[in-house]
Amino acid sequence: MRVHLVTMPWHPLDLPSLQLGLLNRIVREARPGDEVTEFHGSLRWAEFLLERSGGRLRPADCVEVGSDAIFHGLGDWVFSGALYDDPGWGLARLRDYASGRGVPVETAVAMRPYAAPFVDACATEVLAAEPDVVGFTTTFMQNVPSLALARELKRRRPGLTIVLGGSNCDGPMGHALHRNHPFVDHVVRGEAEHAFPALLHHLDARTGPADVPGLCWWDGPVSRANPETRRTVPPADIPSPDYDQWQAALDASPVQEHIHPKLVVEGARGCWWGEKHHCTFCGLNGSAMAFRAKPGERLWAEIDRLVRRHRILDVVTVDNIIDMAYFRDFLPRVAASGWDLRLHYEVKSNLTPAQLRLLGDSGTVHIQPGIESLGSRVLDLMDKGVTGARNVRTLRECENHALTCSWNLLYGFPGESADDYTPVIDQLPALVHLQPPSGAHRIQLERFSPHFTDPGLGFGKRRPAQMYQHVYDLPEDELGDLVYLFDTEDAGIAGPVEQRLTDAVAAWRAGHAHSRLLFEEAGAELLVHERRHGRPPGTHRFAGWRAAALRGLEDGRTVPALHRLLTADGHGMAVQELTDWVRQAFALGLLFRDGATYVSLPTWGEPVRLPEGGR
Repeated sequence: MRVHLVTMPWHPLDLPSLQLGLLNRIVREARPGDEVTEFHGSLRWAEFLLERSGGRLRPADCVEVGSDAIFHGLGDWVFSGALYDDPGWGLARLRDYASGRGVPVETAVAMRPYAAPFVDACATEVLAAEPDVVGFTTTFMQNVPSLALARELKRRRPGLTIVLGGSNCDGPMGHALHRNHPFVDHVVRGEAEHAFPALLHHLDARTGPADVPGLCWWDGPVSRANPETRRTVPPADIPSPDYDQWQAALDASPVQEHIHPKLVVEGARGCWWGEKHHCTFCGLNGSAMAFRAKPGERLWAEIDRLVRRHRILDVVTVDNIIDMAYFRDFLPRVAASGWDLRLHYEVKSNLTPAQLRLLGDSGTVHIQPGIESLGSRVLDLMDKGVTGARNVRTLRECENHALTCSWNLLYGFPGESADDYTPVIDQLPALVHLQPPSGAHRIQLERFSPHFTDPGLGFGKRRPAQMYQHVYDLPEDELGDLVYLFDTEDAGIAGPVEQRLTDAVAAWRAGHAHSRLLFEEAGAELLVHERRHGRPPGTHRFAGWRAAALRGLEDGRTVPALHRLLTADGHGMAVQELTDWVRQAFALGLLFRDGATYVSLPTWGEPVRLPEGGR
């Protein structure tokens, strides 16, 4: 059997498809006689646009439409005209949507005329491989491009078997995707390690697939959806990905010079925090929350193999959260390897300075710590299990260990109030030397999140997000099963407080690149060099118990706890004297206050920074 695996736009251009890499290995191991080929549609799309537009539409434009506009559906919309045989489909709705939200759409509009001829060219290339089965992986805005190509393939070769799988197919989304698109033969819902080979065996034997868990299939004119399994795939059954065909496609691509490629690896699936305390707004992991991780030794062996084979040192892990055991059995191996790796990792924001130091020593350069807020009460509403003070400490330690930290500041949680934000907003100018969030964003209602599954948490009214009106030509009840994002009534802060928050975050982002607040030890003195945007430059000098207090607050403490620490170390001062000094240091912006807890803000590191727009 010839199996052709496809990833369509808008898969990131700088990354191989982990899904294709895994499926390639899975099929070849389960069915050694099958021929497996791949089609990297995102790469082809970038090439197609560059050539056909005469260089006007470049790979960076694919990032603008496919990644930056992910919550506005622009990437799917570009291909909806090809899916519905109407070059103007949804254009008026898109412009109405965009004008009300200030969303730039001209790049997407410029791409739209190329979508149909691109799909035609894709179909020709895929069919040239003479496949028996074409399997698409679809995540985020890959649905419509995948459907457009699947439809054209089926039109040209009706006997071809079309299979869809991926995150967009989880739960009711997969069944809706199947029943509304008769040219899709099967949809694999959930993990594919066991289901996809089982489906291929049925196709080979021409038997019914009613026993394949989660599979959607046609029973005559009726779309059937087999019950999904509650069992998750154990790490031992998750292979190391094969990226050889991606590498060959990249090496031959004229857009290679525009791309800084990275490898993608998977150490763990699920979320160990979410198993205990599912963050209220988070819909990631879908129906597979159970946390599983490969042993650190095996993960390192996979990375070592891939790096040696592809000569690429940037490695992105797709784990939703790092396995804490990796601080014992994986990261020390990386640190000791001598490889000049650049790792990208998602972590929890309550890591210790020692753990963050180990990340830095291992070659980790970029982390996503899920900070989300600097206010403890809002973090409680999220069920994050961390405080605002701890999050500020994490931002400071990222500076100390030259870790790039990506995070979003979220608001709009049921039960929050202006009083939860005002003290934080007032202090944001003091944090300008620490890495800012990408912006302040009102949360959206995500399928699979506690906010979605439990309307009692505050979002009782919901409907498919407005952006899907310019993406799909489907009735709302079908969209209700198909889509991932939903519109709901606004909760939490609004009006002047919301505006103050967004303005303060914008000011933070604007002032960060040129801001510093640095510790320096000078004999018996502790110096703090003030170089933050909006404050006069200068140097603060501390000695004795005052220097010890500033150092003691690096871990975050209340005044009584700080007093106990200092007196235990032999420093003598009255509680009131210490309280007055803490107030003075806070007034200077040297401390962050979270309730009764204070955290020192100066850093020991001064990493290289890029100005806004170059990050």
